Amino acid sequence: MEISPYYEKKVDCLCCKKTFPTYKVRSKSIKVDHTDTDFCPIYSDSNVNALFYNIFVCEHCGFSFTEDFSKYFAPGTREVIEEQITKKWVPRSFNGERTIDQAIESYKLAFVSGMLKKEKAVSLAGLALRIGWLYRSLKNEEQENRFIKIARDQYIESFSTEDYKGTQMSDTRIMYMIAELSRRIGDLDDATRFFSKVIESQRIDGGEAKLVDLAKEQWQLVREQREKERSAI
Repeated sequence: MEISPYYEKKVDCLCCKKTFPTYKVRSKSIKVDHTDTDFCPIYSDSNVNALFYNIFVCEHCGFSFTEDFSKYFAPGTREVIEEQITKKWVPRSFNGERTIDQAIESYKLAFVSGMLKKEKAVSLAGLALRIGWLYRSLKNEEQENRFIKIARDQYIESFSTEDYKGTQMSDTRIMYMIAELSRRIGDLDDATRFFSKVIESQRIDGGEAKLVDLAKEQWQLVREQREKERSAI
């Protein structure tokens, strides 16, 4: 008998504390073929996309979150969430296999929840980035670029406040993300500036070799793009 790539997990809502079921993907079922230059995973099995199941959507109150959300709610934020999300929420379950539309909706709910809860900019950036990836898989360039820009701006905010410290994001990685997302939305000035910072990090502290190499490749693309624009004038 073939084992399903999914399993059901019981989750306690961070906001209303009620329990609800949600699907997760078994790690053995996740096979990444390769990643894009902004680390979007391309899975070997197109039928199983682990990205679809990262968000826990509370069927009771509508608050949506990931494992990265903190358990702390600043004074007054629960009331804001109650007003902005729960009172407008039509109770429904996101348990079971998700369509890409449901996946996008779940991330948008989590992004709004994270904004109202005042989650770190680095977490909000990750959510917006993944919405961009999902739109990329639909070849919806306009919406992809819209959310890639939101992600880039949140990464810049995170970089300036250093709220990524203590997370899996390193200095080099966050600079690389700002650079590459800037390149993708056509902001070649910020792309150049931050790719240069990544490359410079190798000289200062040894950097992260793979990221530095990737930055050099992408910086070359930015130079080519600039030359194209100059020759078009």
